[in-house]
Amino acid sequence: MTEQVRLDVLPYGDRALLVEVGDTPNVVAYVDALRAAEVPGVADVIPAAETVLVVAEPGSPVGALRSALLGIRPDPSADASSDEGDVVEIPVRYDGPDLADVAELTGLSERDVVDAHTGSTWRVAFGGFAPGFGYLVGGDPRLHVARRTSARTAVPAGAVGLAGEYTGVYPRESPGGWQLIGTTEAPMWDLDRDPPALLRPGARIRFTEVGS
Repeated sequence: MTEQVRLDVLPYGDRALLVEVGDTPNVVAYVDALRAAEVPGVADVIPAAETVLVVAEPGSPVGALRSALLGIRPDPSADASSDEGDVVEIPVRYDGPDLADVAELTGLSERDVVDAHTGSTWRVAFGGFAPGFGYLVGGDPRLHVARRTSARTAVPAGAVGLAGEYTGVYPRESPGGWQLIGTTEAPMWDLDRDPPALLRPGARIRFTEVGS
């Protein structure tokens, strides 16, 4: 029997509702179920770590939308990293300065860390932090590691990191405290691309290893 996700739907201005679902796997499951239900009157869906913001179309009754959102029944036990649908491949050189530390923290060899990172199809749960930065979930649980105890003042664009249950790619140089295991030359944010972000919520991502 599927465990029910406890929902709380709160008003957010006069045209939006904030759906609280508790954690990121529930967010992914809820957004999948919401999109599958094709609820009328929805203009935009914006996921975050524990919530989903649903924006109503102009003129749509928010009360009716709230009832519909409460009726969505996500399945958090479903495989969020399923290979169904298109998959974006990101080539990575696994040369990150924290690769050895991640191996030590997880009890894996460096080779096993790379194999675990490339061996799963990840899902973009939500975006944030910087334009083009996606928080990816659904990978090998052995790769769950804490952030660094001290953040770096400058992480280069293209750095691939791990933090908690997430993996992500820095779209530009910025401070950061994630454990860096590799680098990619794939642009995460390109204003000449439509849409500019390569990693969009809901997208399925696979990392592939390339030589140094």
